[in-house]
Amino acid sequence: PSLALGISDVSVHEMVGAYSTFANEGHHIDPITILKIEDRFGNVLQEFHPKSNQEISADMAYNMLYLMRGAVEGGTSSSLARFGVTEGNEIAAKTGTTQNHSDGWFMGITQNLVTGVWVGGEDRSIHFRTIALGQGARMALPAWGLYMQKVYSDSDLSDFGKAPFKKPENYVLDCGAVHIDSADTYV
Repeated sequence: PSLALGISDVSVHEMVGAYSTFANEGHHIDPITILKIEDRFGNVLQEFHPKSNQEISADMAYNMLYLMRGAVEGGTSSSLARFGVTEGNEIAAKTGTTQNHSDGWFMGITQNLVTGVWVGGEDRSIHFRTIALGQGARMALPAWGLYMQKVYSDSDLSDFGKAPFKKPENYVLDCGAVHIDSADTYV
């Protein structure tokens, strides 16, 4: 039960893999670094394909994106607007701060890219004095905002441009008495 409180160390690699499940319609895809190996003549020696499993339903994955958009649209990640990355875009995000302000996290999800930023020290005695200075929204979010500015301004990365999240077909968000259909109209 203590794992739910965040007592264990998790790598950025593991976090990106977990959060990409939401952007991939519930499919968990193991992140990989090398896609293929070629010789000097361009002959493919080895190709690598990530493993993929359907872990949650597409509707549940979209529900998570919908909820995490709230962090950007008025929560702990609302300061992303100052980087110019939110306009005309849907971003889901999660900030995080560990005990004693020694780690600051920012996980940012767009339709085509999931990126994690960790700021901290390997030695737990290295930490910020206060939560105001050491929170993920203060120390990791700006790095993500600057990074995304570069992504969006690079014409070679047009596949990662601003876009809304892909909504599952026949999606209905059930919020008790309020239902939101796939056209975002309240019923």
